[in-house]
Amino acid sequence: MFAKKITYVSEITQFIAELKQKNPSLEEQQRAGRALLWDKAPIDLDKSARDKDSRVAQQPYVYQNH
Repeated sequence: MFAKKITYVSEITQFIAELKQKNPSLEEQQRAGRALLWDKAPIDLDKSARDKDSRVAQQPYVYQNH
């Protein structure tokens, strides 16, 4: 009764399959791009606090020399 096998493949799925077939290193390039833009080292909160505390406050009017 439910033995029918669905063989439909959407145009988008076909396009992606062809793209991967033409450029086998595509997924590796995508991972490298993600690592470059998104995968960052964790922020050191102690260092951030020290950096913030060690900043010299800027004068309200920077061109005033007194």
